[in-house]
Formats: sequence, structure tokens, C-alpha cells
Amino acid sequence: MPLNATLTFYGAAGQVTGSCYLLNWNNQKVLLDCGMVQGGDQVTDLSKFRFAFRPKDIDAVVLSHAHIDHSGLLTLLLAHGFRGKIYCTEGTAGLLPVLLKDACYLYLKDLEWQNRQRARQGKAEQDPVMTLKDVELVIRSLHPLPYLQHFDVLHGLELQFLDAGHILGSAIVELWIKGNQGMRHLVFSGDLGNPATVLMHDPNNVAQADVVLMESTYGDRDHQPLTNTLEEFAAALDAADKAGGNVFIPAFALGRSQEILYYLGLLYHQGRLKQKMVVLDSPMAIEITKIYNKLIDEFDQKDTKVFARYGATDLQSFLPILHVTEKVEQSMALNRISSGAIIIAGSGMCNGGRITHHLKHNLWKNANHLIFVGFQAKGTLGRRLVDGETRVKIMGQPIVVKAAIHTIGGFSAHAGQSQLLDWAKHIGGKPQFYLVHGEPQAQLALQEKMRESEMQVEIAAMGQTITL
Repeated sequence: MPLNATLTFYGAAGQVTGSCYLLNWNNQKVLLDCGMVQGGDQVTDLSKFRFAFRPKDIDAVVLSHAHIDHSGLLTLLLAHGFRGKIYCTEGTAGLLPVLLKDACYLYLKDLEWQNRQRARQGKAEQDPVMTLKDVELVIRSLHPLPYLQHFDVLHGLELQFLDAGHILGSAIVELWIKGNQGMRHLVFSGDLGNPATVLMHDPNNVAQADVVLMESTYGDRDHQPLTNTLEEFAAALDAADKAGGNVFIPAFALGRSQEILYYLGLLYHQGRLKQKMVVLDSPMAIEITKIYNKLIDEFDQKDTKVFARYGATDLQSFLPILHVTEKVEQSMALNRISSGAIIIAGSGMCNGGRITHHLKHNLWKNANHLIFVGFQAKGTLGRRLVDGETRVKIMGQPIVVKAAIHTIGGFSAHAGQSQLLDWAKHIGGKPQFYLVHGEPQAQLALQEKMRESEMQVEIAAMGQTITL
């Protein structure tokens, strides 16, 4: 039979978050990622959300990594009837239960709060669109596979995961789609890592492909050298110490929080960290840091060897002034500390989590400093603060912005423009590239650079279907 393979872009096309692509061939359907669009009101967005396909019709899901913008709608997919296998790496299978349980818990808490508001207004309560039981279904559906091994996952579909070097368990997805009259080799980059960042290995190169879906988050720029970034970070911490306030770092629980702990550990051992206390104020980040500590031997040895130099064995022992606050009461007590603390809390884009409570209590104090160490998507509170808004609403309350705002981009766990180009140039077979996971200006800049190198490249559009 002929191949008759198509791919439809249902997410992260013309935007960074919401990764979701549907592969359809010979009456079989496979979903690449099932991510959540970040930046809005989750309760409202999920109540209105409708899949563009029937979840019951999907035969399998292939997941690039555990970040919520790639995995966050899996719970809803199971709630709506999907019952196939979810293929992922072993690292992703270890992390995903933590992330999805946390995301579902936050959703249910927000729904409970909104329902109380609705009851006061005489409106009917909203039912949850997903529950923790659906998360358990996701966990039972996980089918972890090792890197660098080929597996037949469906009739006519062969899969291999390569290391993307982005976070623990992140993968480049290679798929060979086979029919009696042909085969196509499809590659999805997932999120490609930044070789300069710590703990992760460099992304693997792909030998050959016919079609490549490539991320383009930083397609319009390179990151500054890591040494410059560390100096900028140290200078921001020094400025906060001189101002006599606290430092607040919104950070993603997975990946970025652990990197920041590593860099703070370096500054501590160099005698350059003036603050007396570092607090990891995120139950999910605490849980993930425990997973990182258990798997420390799997990370890049050039970074983990630094631990031994200072008599440490993991991230916790590398930063002796680190405190963790698992309970809500412990988090609330942090607002009584007036100076000398560095508080790392989620969410990384300030669109939920404990960081919003800290900002409500501290953003209006000019002695405090807020340091952004990650990408801020359009529509998020983090993006509005980075863009310089002087008045914002947090939890329904208007807040004036008087704290000093720092944006440090060099910590990114995403490849910059030059690294993306270098990765693409290593792929043989003159593939057709489709750019995903990027805002329009980044994608246009990367497309121009790739075309200068005589690559065939298009920018994916939401809802677009291509023939493989």
C-alpha cells in the first residue's frame, strides 16, 4: 500500500508553548507531544479547550520531554478517552508523575477558588475537566524506552530517542514511517539544549532525515557567553545585598531551578555570595531536585566533578545554606524575612504558584530585586514585568512595581541561533525543515539564516497539514 502519511500542527506553531502534532498514516494516528499553552487563566482555558481530533482515535503518543508545555494536556487526553501507550524516555517517565500531579492539583485548587467566587455571585459551579485519577491513568500508560535504541512501536512505525540535552530525559524524536511503497524519516527536535548550560550533555546530532520539525525559541539571537551571564547574575545579587532587601527568582521547577542552585553553589564556594540564606520554595522543584540528586551520575561529568572538589556529592550538599519549604505555612513565613534571602519559587513565568504570593507581598518594595532567569511567554505576568509595566494585577489586586527587575537570558536551556544552525547543518539528506516552538520574529530570522545556507525551510502554521 502507498504511504499516505500526513502531519498536522495543532500547537506550538507561531508560538512557543502548546506542543502538539498529529501524525496520520494508513489509518493509524500518533500524537507527538500533548502540551499545554501557558500564559492564561488555566481554569477558564481548560473549560473551553477542545481537542481538534478525537482522543479515542489516537493509537499512541510519543513524548519529547516532561515540561508542561509538551506534556500538560496528557491528563485531559486520558480524561477524554485515549487508552494507548505513551512512549517516552526513562528520565521523562520518572519526572512526569511529579509534574502532572502538581499541575492537576493547582488546577483543582484554582477551580475551587473560582467556584467559591461563582457561588457568591449566584452562579452555578463548574465541574472539573480532569482529576488526579486521570493523572494516574497517564502514569499507567507510560512506556519508557532508553536512548539510542530502535523500537517498533506500531505496525510500520519505528522509533528512536536521542539525547536533546535540554533537561533530564529530554529527547530528539526519530520516527521511520513505513509502507509497502516507501518510507519517510521524520525528526522532531523537541527542545534542543544549550551546550553551555550545566549538568546536561550536548544534544546529539541526527545523521539523516526527510522532514524535520525544529524548535526556534531563540532563532533570532545567540546567548551571551556563560561567564558573562554568571557575572551579570553575581552583580544582580550584589545589588540586592547593597539595597538591603531580598531576591526573588521565578524559576521552572524542572531544570532551571537545579541549574540556579548549581550556580549559587559556585558563587558560595568562591566566597562571592553575600546572602545568608537560599530558599527553594516549590514542592515540585524540591521533589525534582531529589530525583536529580539520585541520578547525579547520569549528568555531564565535567560539571559533577566540581562537587567533589568541594567535598559535595549532590546539589543539596553543594549549597550548604540551602533551605527547602515544602509546607504552605513555611512559604508564608518567608514574607516575614526582610533581607538577606534568595527565594526561588515557581512558576517560572509568574502565572501561578508561590511566586505570585511573594510578588504580591514584595513587588512594591524598592529594596527587593526580582531576577528573571528564563523565557517569558507573551501574556504572562513575567513577560509584562520584563517589558517594564509599572502597575500589574496579582490575584485580583493592583500592585505598583518598585522592586528592581533583572533579566538574564544566558541561562537558557534552549539552543541559541548559531547552535540551532549548527545542529541543522549536521543533518544529511537535504531534509525539509518546519520551524516550530518560536514567536514569529525569531522564526523569520532563523528561516532567513537557514535559507542562506541553502536549506529548505518553512514556518509551520497552526492547523496546517503537510504531506510526508
